[in-house]
Amino acid sequence: MYPFLRLARNVRQARRAPRLGLFDTHVSTHVCMPWDLDLWWELNNGRTLTIYDLGRIPLAIRTGLVDVLKREGWGLTIAGSVVRYRRRVRMWDKVEMHSRMLGWDRRFLYLDQSMWRADGECTSQAIYRAALTDAKGIVTTDRSAPALGAPAASPALPDWVQTWIASEDARPWPPATKK
Repeated sequence: MYPFLRLARNVRQARRAPRLGLFDTHVSTHVCMPWDLDLWWELNNGRTLTIYDLGRIPLAIRTGLVDVLKREGWGLTIAGSVVRYRRRVRMWDKVEMHSRMLGWDRRFLYLDQSMWRADGECTSQAIYRAALTDAKGIVTTDRSAPALGAPAASPALPDWVQTWIASEDARPWPPATKK
């Protein structure tokens, strides 16, 4: 089940927190609960993605993105992600999550999130590409950037993010069917 109560707590905290600039980092803390575990008694990889939601939504609130979505009648959808898992998170472990906007291309916003244990080790990192949408489909960033009060040109995306974008663009869609 989706962690609606945890989401409500994070949204409430975000609404009370000071506004962030578009490229500032939202920091939140999360605890690995018993229902977040997999068969090996560590944070389930799917639940990791859900917990990352609990950082992205407050980031969108604190940067003013949610206000823009409401004003323009736009939606927000995740159009792709890549996650690197490196350290286990076990029951009752507390992690600090860092969520931030990296930049954009013609169609997508790129977000970076990572989880950190108290000992300073990064447990995982996720890169997301998100699309703003309206009734006609994707809202291109030449429309969305001004609405967000952002510069027309994105900051340069890191080379490794650009490589991931190129890899995604080369990937066939729809996927080939099994023969």
